Amino acid sequence: MGETEQQQTAASRLGAPESAGISTLEHGTKPPLSPQGKSFPFKVQMLDDTQEMIEAPLRAPGKALLDAVCSHLNLVEGDYFGLEFQDHRKIMVWLDLLKPIIKQVRRPKTTVLKFVVKFFPPDHTQLQEELTRYLFALQVKQDLAQGKLTCNESSAALLISHIVQSEIGDFDEAVDREHLSKNAYMPQQEALEEKIMEYHRNHFGQTPAESDFQLLEVGRRLEMYGIRLHPAKDREGTKINLAVANTGILVFQGHTKINGFNWAKVRKMSFKRKRFLIKLRPDANSSYQDTLEFMMASRDFCKSFWKICVEYHAFFRLFEEPKPKPKPVLFSRGSSFRFSGRTQKQVLDYVKEGGHKKVQFERKHSKLCSIRSLSTPSSDQISEVPKQQSPKITLVPCSQPDEVQSLSPCKEEKLVTEVLVQHKSPSPKKVPLEKKSNEGTHLTIDGEEAAKDHIQQNMKNAHQPSTGSPHLSELSINSQGGTTGLNSTLSPNLSPDGKPSSPLISPLLNESICIRTDDEEDSRKKRFPTDKAYYISKEVSATECTYLKDLEVITVWFQNAANKDDSMPEQLKNLIFSNFDPLHKFHSSFIKEVDQRLALWEGRSNSHMKSENQKIGDVMLKNIQGMKQFTSNLQKHYEALMELEKAIKNSRKLDVICRDFEQEKVCYLPLNMFLLRPLHRLMHYKQIMERLCKHYSPNNVDFRDTRAALAEISEMLAQLHGTMIKMENFQKLQELKKDVTGIDNLVIPGREFIRLGSLSKLSGKGLQQRMFFLFNDALLYTSRGLTSSNQFKIHGQLPLFNMTVEESDDEWGVPHCITLRSQNQAIVVAASSQPEIEKWSEDIQMAIGLAEKSGGPVPELMASSPPDGKSPDEGPADQESEDDLSASRSSLERQSPHRGNTTVHVCWHRNTSVSVIDFSVAVENQLSGNLLRKFKNSNGWQKLWVVFTNFCLFFYKSHQDSHPLASLPLLGYSLTIPSESENIHKDYVFKLHFKSHVYYFRAENEYTFERWMEVIRSATDCASGSRLLRHKESHLY
Repeated sequence: MGETEQQQTAASRLGAPESAGISTLEHGTKPPLSPQGKSFPFKVQMLDDTQEMIEAPLRAPGKALLDAVCSHLNLVEGDYFGLEFQDHRKIMVWLDLLKPIIKQVRRPKTTVLKFVVKFFPPDHTQLQEELTRYLFALQVKQDLAQGKLTCNESSAALLISHIVQSEIGDFDEAVDREHLSKNAYMPQQEALEEKIMEYHRNHFGQTPAESDFQLLEVGRRLEMYGIRLHPAKDREGTKINLAVANTGILVFQGHTKINGFNWAKVRKMSFKRKRFLIKLRPDANSSYQDTLEFMMASRDFCKSFWKICVEYHAFFRLFEEPKPKPKPVLFSRGSSFRFSGRTQKQVLDYVKEGGHKKVQFERKHSKLCSIRSLSTPSSDQISEVPKQQSPKITLVPCSQPDEVQSLSPCKEEKLVTEVLVQHKSPSPKKVPLEKKSNEGTHLTIDGEEAAKDHIQQNMKNAHQPSTGSPHLSELSINSQGGTTGLNSTLSPNLSPDGKPSSPLISPLLNESICIRTDDEEDSRKKRFPTDKAYYISKEVSATECTYLKDLEVITVWFQNAANKDDSMPEQLKNLIFSNFDPLHKFHSSFIKEVDQRLALWEGRSNSHMKSENQKIGDVMLKNIQGMKQFTSNLQKHYEALMELEKAIKNSRKLDVICRDFEQEKVCYLPLNMFLLRPLHRLMHYKQIMERLCKHYSPNNVDFRDTRAALAEISEMLAQLHGTMIKMENFQKLQELKKDVTGIDNLVIPGREFIRLGSLSKLSGKGLQQRMFFLFNDALLYTSRGLTSSNQFKIHGQLPLFNMTVEESDDEWGVPHCITLRSQNQAIVVAASSQPEIEKWSEDIQMAIGLAEKSGGPVPELMASSPPDGKSPDEGPADQESEDDLSASRSSLERQSPHRGNTTVHVCWHRNTSVSVIDFSVAVENQLSGNLLRKFKNSNGWQKLWVVFTNFCLFFYKSHQDSHPLASLPLLGYSLTIPSESENIHKDYVFKLHFKSHVYYFRAENEYTFERWMEVIRSATDCASGSRLLRHKESHLY
């Protein structure tokens, strides 16, 4: 490159050191000096509206110029961006990375190339770098100002409020009014100023990086997010707009989406003159190829749209860059254009594997600084400070490794950033810093009307600087060894609309953060009592902590949501909250008593009384006797569950409130499952008392109280057992009703759930994956639809009355299969393994016996049954009605929440099944506590608070967090002990693995290790049919 002029460059303006940076295509090296000739200064307009002169040889390919821009900015994730310009035909086109620049930019002296976002990922948490998210936020800001990102007033005001927060900090009415009067973020902004300030008031303490994150969180839910419209006409001559997204090709009428073609359905894209052609895969009911045709303004417009479709498909769907086609010997036919560069998977893998050095950069229009990662291995990334004062940065010698956990792997010195901020009160307060993690993915929540949900989350944290935003959690760290809140932004769980990702991967499990070395961990160990009774007592405290948080979901979070609207009847409010509030108060006192006893047991105080307090039976007996007063309250929980579902069915408004609440991070399980928690907790107390009685000898000082407590809790459970069984069945049917579409009367008296899971159904076109649901009167089979909520669409049902089950491996040549013959239909189904098909066979035969005892056939389950017993699923599973895709999603009230990580979907992805007994065992085997987690290729261990429930591990930074950072569904995983070849060399380590996913977990002692192994095995080894029969009397049937 030529000499740089004495002017402020983009890199220096962003505060980056002089560096050639990292190429977007050839990573780890500086852009090589090109032999294509003398460098030419191109005008490039950045996303912050500044123009930079970027040098590149005229005869070099386009990627040389894009590399130079990314190097100028020190941008690692440059693959999401591109350069667009207006060509000589006045058409906005993308710079082709393979063709020479001189052949594309005819007038380089006058042409201005725009550096903009080209590929919008389905989830902004896939963007690993803070600078990348900042540039995406600038793109959203630009689209909003230019009218490209259309949305309703609430969403627009919320977007602008986050932009204002990132630029001027916390709310101040006078400053806000002045700032909004000087800056226009969208057309006709004046009418929204009051609403913008109302939202801005709720972002107290939010840092610029958090604001970017929240801005993208709101933006990605909007229908027009990342959409670039291309005018066209359909075959009837109707004016429409075409667009391309990560999910496929979309069709708009104005700014309303009317149709979409998922990449899975598209077989081929082509253009002929000004006709754009989409060839779809065969329709379910016909054998011909369906080709759609759209007319565009000219061949150039048509080719330009075709090229961006090819690039979007390759970037989001391929694992690696497509190889170039061999050049034809005589003549070529068609375009030779292909996607050039890394795919999204390659980008994620590169950033995940590479380390990054902390680099500070400046935000335009903002007085607040940021620090991002660049190029040395580090698990943490310090983020920006949300106030106007400059940060005070000090280097602290690492003399006490216990006190500094994870800011840097360097053991000689640690970087600690401390900021003093003057609030309205005269005393300065420390402001939490954000710690970024390179996380991957999150469950998406559909809907443009996300503003209310989003504001509710911020309101809950509005005046709590120590806990940060809903996306953050605490980590204790201080340069003097004290405690200062350190926020940890961790990505939520993820699923592209239309192609949900498998629940095999959870964001927290993709990257290692807060890594602590083994030496540091060993130095932190405390000397605790070694008596097994002590660890059993600690389990009481740990699980009680989780139980209290579950009660708060109802008593605090759901009650707040219900009180904001009058859609819930007062009688129902009293029925639910008057029963839960006293429980929460009682158990808050109970956990304090348990913790006080544990403190005495550990000898942390009153050491002279230590021997008298090494027991827990007396505390349990006292409190279990106190719980008896709530027996009548607990019996009303079934009534509360029934009345809540009835009210939801009768009130559309309440239905929306409950569905929206289930998308809140605190509601990490289905809402109605929290109503069962008090009854399930009684079972946990009984199990703990049984373990203590088994451990104690009859002469132990604590044995008598423990045995009495066990008798009391067993008596309570006996009284409430019938209520609990009815509630569990009713709750499960209600959840299945949300997952399956096309059913009119799934929840009826007498119907009992038995098993659900994935099987392959043999049809004329081979084996096709189907989701089966077995009840005590019928067997349903479904396929997963292409709707935004990922519901399963019913294809057929088989009544169990007079059904027969036949083994048919030899007849059809398909392994692990059986034939099911009902009155007018027979189907052949196959499982993934012999044990799996045996479970299904035993359960179906048992269900047939139950159906025959009931006395006859049952009413139809389906909304409309296929004629003559014919199954409507003869075509491929992904070829559902286009009504699923063409329905407009502009109204939140017409949408169902995304359900991509429920047990049903996990079974679909993992090709397994679960029975009602598996659910019951999972309820009994709940556990909470600290575990150290290690990845397959990482060196350090990360300490997490882990909760096991509902076949899933939920990960928290600490037990005080209100919502999990991530989750790992365990169905399908294998639980083993690491072998010597894996070089773990630590005690109490177990290994979870599924295909290529491997995680190591380390317990604190032998007792907790055995308990974790026990409960996790209950999720990884599901119940067999014989076990189901043994539990027949006590579980539903």
